[in-house]
Amino acid sequence: MRQERARLLKRLQERLPKATREAVNTAVSLAEERGVALYLVGGGVRDLLLEKPQLDVDLVVEGGSDGLDALGLATAVGAALRARVVTHPRFGTAVVQGEEVRLDLAQARSERYARPGALPSVRQAGLIEDLGRRDFTINAMALRLGGPGAGELIDLHGGRDDLGRRLVRVLHDASFQDDATRMFRALRYAGRLEFRLEEETESRLRRDLAYLESISGARLRHELERIAREERAAEILCLASKLGVMEAVHPSLRTGEQELRGMARLSAVAPSHRNAVMFCLLLAGSTATESKEAIARLALTGRQAEAVRGLLTLRTLEAKLTRAPLRPSEVVGLLSSQPLAAIEAFALIAGRPPAAERARRYLDEWRFVRPRMHGREPEAIGVEHGPDVGET
Repeated sequence: MRQERARLLKRLQERLPKATREAVNTAVSLAEERGVALYLVGGGVRDLLLEKPQLDVDLVVEGGSDGLDALGLATAVGAALRARVVTHPRFGTAVVQGEEVRLDLAQARSERYARPGALPSVRQAGLIEDLGRRDFTINAMALRLGGPGAGELIDLHGGRDDLGRRLVRVLHDASFQDDATRMFRALRYAGRLEFRLEEETESRLRRDLAYLESISGARLRHELERIAREERAAEILCLASKLGVMEAVHPSLRTGEQELRGMARLSAVAPSHRNAVMFCLLLAGSTATESKEAIARLALTGRQAEAVRGLLTLRTLEAKLTRAPLRPSEVVGLLSSQPLAAIEAFALIAGRPPAAERARRYLDEWRFVRPRMHGREPEAIGVEHGPDVGET
């Protein structure tokens, strides 16, 4: 047991960047001085056990009497590191943000959902209750960082076994009813880690799809934006469609073979407009009315909505972009008024190769070309006004 504890602590120290390692060690020392227990929790423990190269540092504070020990500890750590501290007393959470380091601290707490889709009310609790409120077994583990039990892995829900089985499993029967956005998280973890949903978890997800109606459009949009940042976005969205999640959000969110091929190349799109391209792909097969309804349901940003509308326009221009011959200037004339995200999406899914190729050439080359002379510049150098101007 001692060897296991030492091994986990050593692995943690090796995985953390130097600045983060020093910040965590500072937090451990200050927690011991204050007489509270400090734990690494959630995804950081999961990824440590999976030997992932980068770890999120989410810390839970247990103990004390005022219920705000995480905030006090965060303030002390921030002062020691000369870092900025942002606190959220309502939830007992704080962020310590330095130039090269970020620590998230939270008071051990329990949560209660007044109704499906509502944000939870929280109260101070012990570590056992804190772990029991979490979404999946693989995220419900903790590693003690200080004191006599340093290095102890607290795993009350079989998270380590589920890592070995490569399973995503919810902790209780009403998990998706309490917070239906957990459906998206389950899909993201399954895709990112190349896991599968545990049988009962998948059954509960299908059963509770209607609870997605309780989630606001903005929250749904944020969950889909997170998927766009994943390397395996196509696999995640394919699974979401297979399980009925996308249709439950809105019937026009479809992912056919063509769109999925485009999704497979989504990670190559610039991060600045990747999520707008994803929404274009999701709504590529919709009508103008359907896309308008989906834009409203997901509370898409103005930029995202403009891109979706732009792609629908481009689909009507595909025949023109296919015909030969077609000069680069003509392609520029057809495409220049459309959002770049819409053209990116069109280049990924256009059914006719010439149209896709020309859209790509526009993005990579032709939009940057500028005429060498403008307006009356030819006349200024002695070329007489008339048809000969075009021959110079």
